[in-house]
Amino acid sequence: MGNLILFFNSFLSYLLVMAIIVVVAGIAIFIGIKMRKSKNKQLENESNPAKA
Repeated sequence: MGNLILFFNSFLSYLLVMAIIVVVAGIAIFIGIKMRKSKNKQLENESNPAKA
């Protein structure tokens, strides 16, 4: 029974680390998309100053 508890403890530990990595990656992707859209809008305004 002790080995089973140790196994679940280790499994949950790795699951928590994976969840943290997924959350950080999701935040990074969101920031990257937001920055790219901002950059695209800035480049569009520079190439067509009459629209701005």
